[in-house]
Amino acid sequence: MSDSRPPSGAAPSTRPTWTVVGVLLAVGAVVPLLVWMYDSETPALGGFPFFYWFQFLLIPIVSGLTFLAFKLSENATARDRAARRKQSTSGGSR
Repeated sequence: MSDSRPPSGAAPSTRPTWTVVGVLLAVGAVVPLLVWMYDSETPALGGFPFFYWFQFLLIPIVSGLTFLAFKLSENATARDRAARRKQSTSGGSR
């Protein structure tokens, strides 16, 4: 299994990207745990209390955030690998 954390020698330019990835994933994990935000019956939508339809609404939102985080991490990983390859070919030490 691959490590999802940025490498310790990550290029400085990718660190903000990894921070954004972490925030996007944290939002998807933390918001459903904040039950007090949606612990209500009103407003109802199509006969469903707010408690239920809000959770159903979170599914595509969190899926989108996760997909965005995945794409950002792919790009950052590619840049990190390219920087590491360039560093190793230029004779830099590990």
